[in-house]
Amino acid sequence: MLQEAVDDYIATLATKEYAGGGNNSNTIMAYRNDLGQLCSYLTSQGTEDWRQVSHEHIAGYLQEMRDGMSYRPTTIARKLAALKSFFRYMLNTRKILSTNPVEDLDAPRIQKDLPQVLNAEQISHLFSQVRADTPGGLRDLAMLHMLYATGMRASELISLDLHDLDIEHATVLCPGRNGQMRRERLLPLSIVAIEAAQHYLAESRPRLARHEKEQALFLNHHGERLTRQGFWLIIKGYARLSGITSITPHMLRHSFAILMLDGGMELRSVQELLGHAHISTTQVYCQLSHAHQSH
Repeated sequence: MLQEAVDDYIATLATKEYAGGGNNSNTIMAYRNDLGQLCSYLTSQGTEDWRQVSHEHIAGYLQEMRDGMSYRPTTIARKLAALKSFFRYMLNTRKILSTNPVEDLDAPRIQKDLPQVLNAEQISHLFSQVRADTPGGLRDLAMLHMLYATGMRASELISLDLHDLDIEHATVLCPGRNGQMRRERLLPLSIVAIEAAQHYLAESRPRLARHEKEQALFLNHHGERLTRQGFWLIIKGYARLSGITSITPHMLRHSFAILMLDGGMELRSVQELLGHAHISTTQVYCQLSHAHQSH
């Protein structure tokens, strides 16, 4: 009986009428596996009817995942979300249950790691790897300086068009994130970032361009908008040359935040520059800033 109810629930998830049709195949597969594991556990405990499942059963299952299966808190939290969705279905839609055994259970607290940042020496060494005597090198130098000067996301950088850059006023209009209600941000550029952009526009972009109508600011060697994957490969290449073994496109963004905070900028101002919706997202940089200042 346990598995039959799960099968009915999974079939319901796949219908467009349920939850606005917002359930993709990966989510459905994950829910099927998560609930199948729960069925196996309950059967091992001698429970074959969902109406017999108690708060203690689920608490015991969570402990088993933590201690017996050594699941990470993020995995347990995801599986608990699947359980909560299923029991709401059993309680409110199927009306098989009169109480919800997961109602008062909280997901394990997930400890977020502090962002990894590059120090000033690493950043200098990274930038020094770029050859400024090639079209690609001039482009890469302009991109790196713009990222470090503004803290924008890599996805935002490659989304820039020519008209977003204002050389005269030393600003760049950063677009909102795709598919989200994020307002544009007008970001100031450093002198070195402006100079790098000017060299790129004058000496490099005309040589990379293939189509006059292409409005993308940063182009690849095919004359098309540089992709995020292409940018990532570029960053990894320079990191390898500079001896940085672990790097992500976000590291320059994190490093920018630390630079601003160490320079005395208020947290709210850093939040605005980074485009964070919540101040709590920006506050994590305060711990890193304090650590930098104490060294």
